[in-house]
Amino acid sequence: MKGTQRIIIYQKDIQRITGKKEKASRNLLKKIKKSLNKTEESFISLDEFCIYTGLDREEVIDFMKD
Repeated sequence: MKGTQRIIIYQKDIQRITGKKEKASRNLLKKIKKSLNKTEESFISLDEFCIYTGLDREEVIDFMKD
């Protein structure tokens, strides 16, 4: 892989990956944080997102590329 790869998933990434709208993406991010007992200020890692959603890591990474 070239360049720097992010390990944090943001709401915009979820929108791109799932095709959900902004509010639904935010809600999914909150659900993931709640299931992991994280605070609202905490980050969700790429691996945590993939485990929660059951999506393949490499496919998710493709959507995260700018």
